[in-house]
Amino acid sequence: MRHLPRARLLALQLALLVASGALEAPLSAPRSLVWGPGLQAGVVLPVRYFYLQAVSSEGQNLTRSPPACRECLHALSHPARESDRGQTLFRVVIKSLSPKELVRIHVPKPLDRNDGTFLMRYRMYETVSKGLKIEVLYGDEHVAQSPYILKGPVYHEYCECPEEDPQAWQKTLSCPDKEPQIEKDFASFPSINLQQMLIEVPKRFGDERGAIVHYTILNNHIYRRSLGKYTDFKMFSDEILLSLTRKVLLPDLEFYVNLGDWPLEHRKVNETPGPLPIISWCGSLDSQDVILPTYDITHSTLEALRGVTNDLLSIQGNTGPSWINKTEKAFFRGRDSREERLQLVQLSKENPQLLDAGITGYFFFQEKEKELGKAKLIGFFDFFKYKYQVNVDGTVAAYRYPYLMLGDSLVLKQDSPYYEHFYMALKPWKHYIPIKRNLSDLLEKVKWAKENDEEAEKIAKEGQLTARDLLQPHRLYCYYYRVLQKYAERQLSKPEIRDGMELVPQPDDSASLCQCHRKRPLRQEL
Repeated sequence: MRHLPRARLLALQLALLVASGALEAPLSAPRSLVWGPGLQAGVVLPVRYFYLQAVSSEGQNLTRSPPACRECLHALSHPARESDRGQTLFRVVIKSLSPKELVRIHVPKPLDRNDGTFLMRYRMYETVSKGLKIEVLYGDEHVAQSPYILKGPVYHEYCECPEEDPQAWQKTLSCPDKEPQIEKDFASFPSINLQQMLIEVPKRFGDERGAIVHYTILNNHIYRRSLGKYTDFKMFSDEILLSLTRKVLLPDLEFYVNLGDWPLEHRKVNETPGPLPIISWCGSLDSQDVILPTYDITHSTLEALRGVTNDLLSIQGNTGPSWINKTEKAFFRGRDSREERLQLVQLSKENPQLLDAGITGYFFFQEKEKELGKAKLIGFFDFFKYKYQVNVDGTVAAYRYPYLMLGDSLVLKQDSPYYEHFYMALKPWKHYIPIKRNLSDLLEKVKWAKENDEEAEKIAKEGQLTARDLLQPHRLYCYYYRVLQKYAERQLSKPEIRDGMELVPQPDDSASLCQCHRKRPLRQEL
């Protein structure tokens, strides 16, 4: 019997696998797609990023990770093996256009999102005046329109060179025309009486237990004074405001930021005196605070690829096993910051086949530790080894929620009066599974998910895709700017630098060499 040559045999086997649907067609580097804000010089972010969609030779978007080696038939006939996660032939090379410009750029390996798409990131530590060349490669072959040329200047995060035209800046970032939560928040404040706030806020919220910071933005510089004892978290509001001033000219305004967990303003719109527009990181159904993205996701965005490991980008490449290989249990780990969390642990003890829940630290209910036990800490990425994630409030909204939504597990979210800036875009049974506040239907919902695996996976994927869009880091900047803009438009009095305020300086990093091609605003001294 005549034997086919090995190369022809492999090609024939590959063709049969593709035809049978057991394997997607081979990847085509030229037909693959590359896009995103990190390919635009004008989008200045702490970590620049862009996306890659792997496309087959037949022009179809791949829905699984392409093999990490071209020659391995076993890898081709067994795609998306768990051992292959994080292994890819894709790579990114970034260099200055001018050999005379030496620039430090951290380019980690691509993040495999396990669905045929990849997330590419890079962090610049210096500015280049001539520009950058970004090569996106599959092995040694250029992908899509690679190489991509970013004409200079390309500013790094700490370069103090704000865009003088805010509309142009928003257009460059492709900021949304409207943010529903912002529209809702400011509907209660057609005008803002600064004089009333100057009198009332210190009296109502600025006592010894207060966590209020009074800010003035004037001539694109930040001034502040603290009201109350618990204002250490001002470092988080400081850093995002300073980051914004390095990128765009902010409007002049004066406002108060609540650094505490709970929203503060509980006056109704029809009351006299009416509510005050306090800015907070978390809202509630019975308060009127104006909401900003939480300090958690904001700080992790600013410190990505530097001081933090869990951020809105890194989580997308660390979502654990594929759906079919995840453990079919609901999972929870966290502190004892709400009584329902203790109930979760009790439910877990009684129903270990459905739920794995544990408390990792006791503070509010220390007397319960002996009864319920203390669970070992587990890395957040390991949460996604489980198919279902239980999201229960802490003192307020659980700030893990955006990270859970970016994973590829199904989120079972507790009904809650608390919300973050993006919740309005998420719908129960479309993006997540709702559970009652008292958790009485949790086990029933877990059983439903196990019995309706295809529908559960569909909801998980829809939630993940929506979160990927809503929680892009550049959209956080859009959101912050839009809140400040809306606030300034409604303020009736001119902002001033008040007694006790001090200038918030830019970090030392901003002193690095950075030649601006835009005129910087003059600093108004105290």
